[in-house]
Amino acid sequence: MTAKAKVKVIKRSELKSFEEPVKIEKKPTQAAREMVSTVTNWVNDFQQRRRVETKQAIEKFFPTQPQTGGM
Repeated sequence: MTAKAKVKVIKRSELKSFEEPVKIEKKPTQAAREMVSTVTNWVNDFQQRRRVETKQAIEKFFPTQPQTGGM
């Protein structure tokens, strides 16, 4: 218990410099729309690929015409 927490004393004259509001830069709505559009396109592409791969797998395991075992 020899180590004590350090406390920083802020004087009133120094307090005024801390009260400045932080400016947050907002991106234009056009850039936000482009980002949403890009992500939407990625999701659509991913879903389309999954559909194609699933269709191919089903066709492989369950062919439309049964195979004959004519040996």
